[in-house]
Amino acid sequence: MTSRQRVVALGGGHGTAVTLRALSSFTDDVVAVVSVADDGGSSGRLRELLGVPALGDLRKCLVALAPESALSQAMEVRYQEGELAGHVLGNLLLAGLVDAAGDLVDGIDEAHRLLACRGRVLPATTTAVTLQTRVGERVAIGQVAVGSEVGVRDLALTPTTAPSPVAAVAALADADQIVIGPGSLYTSVIAAAIAPEILTALQESPAQKIYVCNLRPQDPESAGYSVQDHVEALLRHDIPIDLVLCDLSQGMVLGVPPRRVVEWELAGRNGKVHDPEKLADALWRAFEPESSGGSDS
Repeated sequence: MTSRQRVVALGGGHGTAVTLRALSSFTDDVVAVVSVADDGGSSGRLRELLGVPALGDLRKCLVALAPESALSQAMEVRYQEGELAGHVLGNLLLAGLVDAAGDLVDGIDEAHRLLACRGRVLPATTTAVTLQTRVGERVAIGQVAVGSEVGVRDLALTPTTAPSPVAAVAALADADQIVIGPGSLYTSVIAAAIAPEILTALQESPAQKIYVCNLRPQDPESAGYSVQDHVEALLRHDIPIDLVLCDLSQGMVLGVPPRRVVEWELAGRNGKVHDPEKLADALWRAFEPESSGGSDS
């Protein structure tokens, strides 16, 4: 299964890494556009210390596009003791490459070359951004704080003028298919999509836009959510969607989503994450609807 299909994966973290593994099985023309809003863990510490945007989700996506090697494995090593305890080696390497290159995108591209990645990884913004939401009378600021809230409905980025890489905007404009998610609904998926230049490019792109829904609600930020709730949250943030892929076998409730839905077996063996091979099949067939084997809802 090979294709010249140009695909952009939008989101962050483990969910987008799975999407990239799926996409790279049938096309080499893959671009990941990844949120850099994280302020927790190793990424948050480096962000505070060095003033760099969050690097952890970028690292995960680079490794997802890299062939297995000693370097790709080392990128995921997390130190357990001493002054480096909690840090991931790949984050430290990326920070060094960004510093040496003098530019975030150039540093990521250098990591791409070292890892021999298929496809490209780009940040949603070239500067650090902060997530913010209001729940009742309370304002939550930062990804960790927002992800700990129940009842989030609207998400904002500050600064509101944070620029995006020219290459990311161009990739969205040129794409045949844009895959949004899976991943933490607000703190990964929406966080990446609402960067102002990314959102405009999404809205103007003629590409097929597919949302891959999570296998189950994520406590606490999407506790109790159905597929309908996930889709409506994206639409509230003006994120365009043509088609929704979902797997209801792990407890997700469908509801009545305001977009076309295709149910597909997507869960991996442990039922906790999407299986890259199953997702690849679904995305391939979604792009070629005449051969689709899923069931419409």
